[in-house]
Amino acid sequence: MEPADTAWILSAFALVLLMFPGIAMLYGGMLNGRNVLNMVLMVLSSLAVTAVVYVVVGHGLVMGDSVGGAGIIGNPFEHSFLTSMMEDDGSGGPLWAAFYILFAGISVALVASGAAGRMKFGAWLVFVAIWVLLVYAPLGHWVFAFSNEETGAVGGWMRTQLKLHDFAGGTAVHLNAGAAGLALALVLGRRSSPAGRPHNLPLMLVGVALIVTGWMGFNGGTAGGANFLAQYVTLTSLLSLAGGMLGFITIERFRDGHATMLGLGTGAIAGLVGITPIADAVGPLGALVVGFVASAAAAWAITWKRRHRIDDALDVFAIHGIAGITGSLFAAFFANAAAPAGFSGIVFGGSFDLLWHEGLALLVTMVYSFAMTYAIAWTMNKIVPLRVSAGEEELGLDRSLHAETAYEGRTF
Repeated sequence: MEPADTAWILSAFALVLLMFPGIAMLYGGMLNGRNVLNMVLMVLSSLAVTAVVYVVVGHGLVMGDSVGGAGIIGNPFEHSFLTSMMEDDGSGGPLWAAFYILFAGISVALVASGAAGRMKFGAWLVFVAIWVLLVYAPLGHWVFAFSNEETGAVGGWMRTQLKLHDFAGGTAVHLNAGAAGLALALVLGRRSSPAGRPHNLPLMLVGVALIVTGWMGFNGGTAGGANFLAQYVTLTSLLSLAGGMLGFITIERFRDGHATMLGLGTGAIAGLVGITPIADAVGPLGALVVGFVASAAAAWAITWKRRHRIDDALDVFAIHGIAGITGSLFAAFFANAAAPAGFSGIVFGGSFDLLWHEGLALLVTMVYSFAMTYAIAWTMNKIVPLRVSAGEEELGLDRSLHAETAYEGRTF
């Protein structure tokens, strides 16, 4: 890698790392005050467990040469213990391995939404390890692993055979996390007491700010270096963020009669989810529109979830799943050939092929993630119950599991 490219990816890595405390603060602030620290621990431990899995076999499973050339899963031994990263071959291998560890860790950290306030912490750690191996690794390979003609390596089937366009992980990260969070919530069941309103909106806002900052590294770093593409996707990400904020508070105003700070923050994230798979494929106006539409779709999904009494406490399915689907399908209709990706959507004279390519990838991702996560959680629950006792849940997991409190002397 060129020195300037290395410097930018290092900077992007640091930005993405901020997303972990950001998710922890966002999720913690949205819960009641008895479960804040437990949620912080769940999010941060996701990175720790993912790193262990990744260093042993994870990088090979995701980025290695496809076993049998089938495009289903990478060779787990190709990068085992990351010994292949110990010499400088000029490719930036160690930096990219670190970058992809963060992608995997963020994916499973988001799934914690479906377990908020009622899952045993030890069970969560085991779940993270199994989920990264059986759910994230195959999906990551399908989406992120490219074929290499020089070495003869074969990439994932979605990328190489289906020709999926997914700039920065809308399927493997966001839709995957959304479907998995929904499945885990259904296995665990509803919490015994009503969710209530977020207990600390300023904490939530700090979390949103860190996530937004990290997202610029998430999308900008995926450009691969200090280049025009990084500039372009940073611009479209910012515009979709703005469209997302406006979209969600507009829906709130018509639905509830008032706009809220919670809605503004939720819309910001939904807008970024929507643009992530297509940040290089739409024009600036299209980026504004996709943010608005993705956040409006997320707002509808949150209403649907409440009507069906699904306890996805922090709305990962709506914000990351539904908004992610919206963004990916948007490219099929409104991609602009003048953007760096260089292809047109149906509205601008493009082929209908992209629509079924994107649609099939979204369907397979959602079904695989939901079914596998449900199977993992259901099986674990049959061996050792995943859910804490009613007394521990009532006391709050901060006290009952960790013997700590976020707010000394207060009860919620």
